[in-house]
Amino acid sequence: MRFLTRSLLALFLTALTVGLLAYAGHVVFSALQERAEGADRRPMQRERAFNVQVVPFEPGEVAPVLAAFGEVRTRRALELRAPIAGRVLELAPGFEDGARVSAGQLLLRMDPADAQTALERARSDMRRAEAELRDADRALDLAAEDVAAATEQLDLRRRAFERLQNLAGRGIATDAQLEDAELALSSARQALVSRRQAEAQAEARLEAAETALERERIALVEAQRLLADTELHARFDGVLADVEVVEGGQVSAGERLARVIDDDALEVALRVSTTQFLRLLDEDGALIPTAVEVTLDMGESEITSPAELTRASATVAEGQSGRVLFARLEAPRGFRPGDFVTVRVEEPALTEVARLPGTAVTAQDTVLALGPDNRLEAHAVEVLRRQGDDVILRAAADLAGRELVREVGPMLGEGILVEPTRPETAQAEDTPAMVRLDAERRAELIARVESNNSMPAPVRARLIGQLEQDEVPARMLERLDAGPQGG
Repeated sequence: MRFLTRSLLALFLTALTVGLLAYAGHVVFSALQERAEGADRRPMQRERAFNVQVVPFEPGEVAPVLAAFGEVRTRRALELRAPIAGRVLELAPGFEDGARVSAGQLLLRMDPADAQTALERARSDMRRAEAELRDADRALDLAAEDVAAATEQLDLRRRAFERLQNLAGRGIATDAQLEDAELALSSARQALVSRRQAEAQAEARLEAAETALERERIALVEAQRLLADTELHARFDGVLADVEVVEGGQVSAGERLARVIDDDALEVALRVSTTQFLRLLDEDGALIPTAVEVTLDMGESEITSPAELTRASATVAEGQSGRVLFARLEAPRGFRPGDFVTVRVEEPALTEVARLPGTAVTAQDTVLALGPDNRLEAHAVEVLRRQGDDVILRAAADLAGRELVREVGPMLGEGILVEPTRPETAQAEDTPAMVRLDAERRAELIARVESNNSMPAPVRARLIGQLEQDEVPARMLERLDAGPQGG
């Protein structure tokens, strides 16, 4: 009996082992067969479509803007220099950097003692020269009278001599009388020559006196000018700069004391390339009237002023290139000489062109246009200008009205399948939906936020501030409804 039981058990185990081996062989065979069939079957793959933003290519008229950097300068400035050496006696109240002055205002007074002394001395010399001129004039008059008297005396001696000659011819006068008359005539002639020499000396003295008087007049005017120069006045309205003088200080002649700058007469000097300069010229070679904007960046804010191109530099400095243009500020309020500003000059408008983001053009000057079945097509374009992050392209007939890829990436190329996203769609997706709350609903949400102790205090304050608005973002309401109801 025991033998039979053991035999049956051994037979069962043998059958079970054979069954398991058969099942294992079936599994291995099935796996090998499936692998062989899979090697011959190609998997079904779906083509990937890239999401891209597209913009329309709309040709039209675009006015390029030339951007350059410039420096603010003053068109009118006055240097205050000491006309004479001396001591600064008085300064105007508020004579310091940045102080405003008005035309004709007394700015500085030098010690006038030396200039006053020189003026009095010049006046004294002037009076002496005038007296010398009057004396010379009287001496000339007397010399002229002496010449007239000598001339009369000579005429008398000549008539007497001629009368004696007639008498001697008739034998009435003697030779001795005739000789005496002739000697008297010669003496009278000699006296006339002496009187004429005296008259010539008197005329020379008069001319010398007149010359001396003219010199004294010049000296007097110079002394008056030096006295007037002891006071410095402002010639126009402006502000003081570079003040280098103090009251009571000693200065030398010609030393610079300060400058007066007209802050209402400012201009900007900007350098542009020769090509850019030629775009701003008309057919006659003159600068075209165009809109100019000057901007001074002040960090969080900026000040701007319209300007007008007035002239270009006449020469090119050694080692420099391009051209220097000058633009007069029309609203100089807030600007100061030396400011580093940005200047934008509007160039003549270009027709049949389009303005696109710079990322839409590849390094090979091509763009990708949206073709049939949303596949990309490459087109060559002509880049005319680069305006910051944008480019201006020459319009092509085959691109008019088509949509171009806004940002060309390394994965995009001709024939690639894309999913276009248009600006209005992207804007609609970016704009959050807003919900208007009634008073009861708003109070409930605010109470829920206030009771949520697990939320940081700054976050609670921000959420409460948003809930107090008339409209609340729908996404925020969804998050509040999905979150915990209390702390």
